[in-house]
Formats: sequence, structure tokens, C-alpha cells
Amino acid sequence: MLSLFKRILEDPSKFTFITENLGECHVDTPIQQNATFLNPDDMYSLLSVRASYVHEFVKKYGTVPKLESAGPHRKIFHDPNTTRAAIVTAGGLCPGLNNVIKGLVEVLAFDYGIKTIYGFRYGYAGLIPDFGYDPIMLTPDTVDTIHEQGGTLLGSSRGQQDTERMVDTLERMGINVLFAIGGDGSLRCARDVSNECRRRGLKISVIGIPKTIDNDLHFVGRTFGFETAVAASIPAIRSAHSEALGAYNGVGLVKLMGRDSGFIAAYAALANPVVNFCLIPESSFTVEGENGLLKALERRFAKGRHHAVIVVAEGAGQELMEGEVKKDASGNILKKDIGEFLKNAITKHFEDKGEEITVKYIDPSYTIRSCPAEASDSVLCYRLARMAVHAAMAGRTNCVVGRLNDDYSLVPIPLATIERRKIDLNSNLWASVLDATGQNYYMYPEKQNLGAYVTP
Repeated sequence: MLSLFKRILEDPSKFTFITENLGECHVDTPIQQNATFLNPDDMYSLLSVRASYVHEFVKKYGTVPKLESAGPHRKIFHDPNTTRAAIVTAGGLCPGLNNVIKGLVEVLAFDYGIKTIYGFRYGYAGLIPDFGYDPIMLTPDTVDTIHEQGGTLLGSSRGQQDTERMVDTLERMGINVLFAIGGDGSLRCARDVSNECRRRGLKISVIGIPKTIDNDLHFVGRTFGFETAVAASIPAIRSAHSEALGAYNGVGLVKLMGRDSGFIAAYAALANPVVNFCLIPESSFTVEGENGLLKALERRFAKGRHHAVIVVAEGAGQELMEGEVKKDASGNILKKDIGEFLKNAITKHFEDKGEEITVKYIDPSYTIRSCPAEASDSVLCYRLARMAVHAAMAGRTNCVVGRLNDDYSLVPIPLATIERRKIDLNSNLWASVLDATGQNYYMYPEKQNLGAYVTP
């Protein structure tokens, strides 16, 4: 986030930190107890960035960018007696989707007494009548145990739908609160819906709950499902390690999710430090050459370590592979299979040299993304859902709920989706990964004293 904050420092006028709202709040909240209400003088929280940037910003502009804090309000915009809410899940699966749905329904029903809650099925396609995906009614009873299951009760899909027709559906059904659970593409769709509602003068709150297993959105902190994904990757890495140890010159190769950001791969390598090479989209690497992966494996084997575990993010090394660039229904570039590419390259290299090699390739992606959320993610899901409901009932719109240092804030969708968050190669995180793997000792021997160094 620091590189983005540098750009904000240069010209903050290009970035919107103020949350849109539908108007003044005049309705008394039905919440009577067990709530800490927001006050006008504590509505904002500072961005969580390095202090030096904050000081520089204050010196230059006299203040720092601020985000509106999330939480319950004493006065709300939407009358609970006439509110009709809806929920949609879009994009790929992610641990915790059902937890968020359950949280939204329960807070809407128990805190605000809202009785009409629709669930649009199969993503934004559910808002287009032509598909025939009739919405379902959601109640606390229908969502009672869905958190125990992976996936989403509502189903999901990718792809942009016609914005005007989606808003037609919201208007026809009398929906004035829409919750969109999705990643950057899904949130941009929610932004378009919000903008169209504003253009028509419709008082409809559109609130996003950021869902990206890659943890690659700005200003929202850790996204739900990420910690579960890291934990679920451990058995695959453990298996890869066992397979590698079970053969002379054995290589266990695990491909993890991470289209443009390598957070899952990096954290998984730290969580199970039997990984010897961690390859991510942010850090370019080569296969051939003196500093390539193949030579690094040769050096490792030559040091008497006749096994290696490689973790690679799905978006790493794309420039190494040929082929047509394809996109999915949401416009995301479909990544070529770096795992299969590395498996073939490693196998061919050592076979051409007449050396024994065994490569076992494991891709647990669909197993990981479809599993139920673990405890920490479950808690995060519920709290994000709760804050999203409070924001919607207070008339906020075109924003997502995020958490910075356990302070829940509202982030304008254009700001959250301005670009993908990536690993800073100068950060403590990446330095920790390099320490834990020891990969630089084999990839860049001219910069390191290999000596008697033996990596685990």
C-alpha cells in the first residue's frame, strides 16, 4: 500500500475517501441496547500506513486522508418497517461466503426487524429475469447452519450483466438495500449499480463485502477466506514434502491461488517452512540460466539435499509461457498453468542431463476455495456482515466494509478497487519468506556465501 500512498501524497484530489450517502438520517434506530453508537466526532479513522508518510502528508496538506468508521447509528436513513433487502454473491468461491450471508440475514432480522430479505441466485445473473433464476427468501432459519458448509447457498457466477436491467429488477421488487459479496470485478459491478441508482434518483443503498481469497484489495485489511486458504494449503505442502523426501532428487511442486498477488503462497511458505522455493507474480524469475530455477535445483542437489519443495502462485512466471491470452467472463486474464510448465521443464532438464528426477505436481486450488471457513475467518465474516448492515441502514452506498487494525471502516468502492494490492519486495514479509526458504542461497550464489549452509 505504500506505493499507492505515495501517489495519494502527490495528489490526494484524485482519490475519494468520503463515503457516499443517500441523505439525512431521521429514523430512530430500533437497536436499544448492547451497541456503541457512532458519534459525529469519532466518525473517521486514520489510514494504517507508515508514520513517516502520515507526517509528510500532514506537513504538506495539514491533515491526513480519513475513512468513515463503521458501526451502528442512533439515527438511520431507511425505515426498517419498509425496508426490503437483497444479497448477491459473485465471482469465484471463497471460504466464508455462507458465513457472511448468515451474518447479514441475522443482523437484518434480529437488530432491525427486517422481514423481507431476498437472495439473488448465481451472481448478478440472478438480477436478470431472462436467466430464470428466481430469488429465494432468506430468514434466520434458512441460514441457520449454512456456515458449516463451503461455497455459497446462493450460487455464484462471473461476468458483467446489464446495469440498467439489474436496477430495473431492484426497482420493480422494491428493494432498497443490496449487499454485494465479491472481489474487485464484482465490486465494480456494484459501483455501476449504485451509480445508476443515483442517476435515477433511487434511494437504494449498495454495500459491498470484499471477497478476494488472494487478499489483494486496498484499504480493507485482511479479506475473509485468506487465513482459511493458507491453513488449507498446509496439507498439500506437507504431502509435497513427503513425496519429495520419498524419491532421490524428488521435487514436490504445489500451485496455490494468487493471480496477481502472491500473499497465499508467501504466507503458506512461512506457515510450513519446509518450502525451499516460493515463486510469486511480484518477483520475476527465470527457469534457464545461471540464476534460474533449474540451476538452483542443481546446486541444492549438489549440496546433498536431494529433495526440494516448490510453492508457486498461479500468476507467477506468466511471461515464461507462450500462447494466446484468454479472459474469463469477468474480464480477468486466464493464467496459463505455471505448475504444469515447471513440472515439464524440471523433468526434461534433468532427464536431458541423464540425472534421476521425480516431480510430483499438486494443485489443491478447488479444494481450498470450497472449504468452510476456519474460526478466525468466521469471526471476521460475521463482523464484516454486521458493519455492512449498519452502513446500509444509515443510507451509505457505493462502499465496502474493511478492517484496519481492528477498526472497521467504510471504503468507497472506487478507492478499494483502484488497483490490486501486491507484496512489496522490500517488505519484512518478503524478507521473511526469503529467510524461511533460503532460496536466494541457491538462485544467486554469486551474492551469497553458500559455504556449509544447508537449508532445511
